[in-house]
Amino acid sequence: MEMLTTILFLLLALADTVSAANKTPAAPPSSLVSTDTIRQKILSQKIVRGIHLTAWGAGSRKARRELIGRIDNSVINTVVIAIKEVDGKVYIPGVETAHRYGAYEPAISRPEEMLRDFKDAGLYTAARIVVFKDKIMPIQRGDMAVRTPDGGAWRANNGSTWLDPYNKEVWAYTLDIAERAAKLGFDEIQFDYLRYPTEGSTSLCRYARPHTSKTAVANLRDFLVYARGRLRPYKVKISADVFGLTTTAGDDMGIGQDLKTIAHNVDYIYPMMYPSHYYTGEYNLKNPNSQPYKVIDRGLKDALKRLGPDYVKLRPYLQDFSMGHHYGPHEVRAQIIAARRNMLESWVLWNAANRYNWAALTPQSFRAFVEPDYAGRQEVK
Repeated sequence: MEMLTTILFLLLALADTVSAANKTPAAPPSSLVSTDTIRQKILSQKIVRGIHLTAWGAGSRKARRELIGRIDNSVINTVVIAIKEVDGKVYIPGVETAHRYGAYEPAISRPEEMLRDFKDAGLYTAARIVVFKDKIMPIQRGDMAVRTPDGGAWRANNGSTWLDPYNKEVWAYTLDIAERAAKLGFDEIQFDYLRYPTEGSTSLCRYARPHTSKTAVANLRDFLVYARGRLRPYKVKISADVFGLTTTAGDDMGIGQDLKTIAHNVDYIYPMMYPSHYYTGEYNLKNPNSQPYKVIDRGLKDALKRLGPDYVKLRPYLQDFSMGHHYGPHEVRAQIIAARRNMLESWVLWNAANRYNWAALTPQSFRAFVEPDYAGRQEVK
């Protein structure tokens, strides 16, 4: 039954793709570099097929060993581990400012042991660090917060606070965490929430510098340049997570995330393309959440037009959780197949509870559904 469902998904997606191709010719990428050249560059890269792990899941020796056991029977070769989260908690020891202000949470109390286990399993490791959304430091250090006109910490509708993206002490604190992760031996530092606040009265936000769309984009670029300089001695890769719709939007979406600017200043860029997060009518889809192939396919086609040669840096985050629509193995596969048909072999799956559809990730499943020529190629740079 599962095979029939997956085949039906693919036939419908293929029919939609052919229909769209017959209506309008594909637009060329945003540079003179040919699609064939981009394809060859992507094929020359080592493949990243990853899952995101919570700090508690990765830091627990028992949970980690169970995860590694599952990974061993899959095509997964990468783990992205939460090192700092949206609540402001820092999960690895050794960051002095985090200890001083009560931000340290011992979820990964033995990071050297954790990394050794993952590396012994042949896995590429990325440290995910939430940058500006933070519920601790804006309260402990009001001078580092996004403020209101009366000087208090600005709050979103859900009560969350934010660090001021223009504040250089915020940059230094973030890179203290990133530098600690690099020293421990992570292969990649991945910055998340590299953006400005939303979901509230943002007109009341007050920053350390005048805030416009232009200054917002330039400031995030400058942050990445600063990060590159701080991390250069450790020879780690640098990446950034962005909203899924940045692949299509023609502006910074009001949050400073200009896809081309960010892509140009990182080694890899991860648009979080979860179909459940697209509004009704996006891409002319009545319910994007129920059309995982089409959402990824159309978003990546737009990304190619916008990025040109930097398209090779794209590693989309894909949905492996249910939110309003059940996601099982065939929905996960549909997204992976959409990425592959848009030349991308690398991706990361997201599930907030570390509960992945492992049935979609076995080598046998890949040979049958995704990649008939799959030959166990799992190494990464």
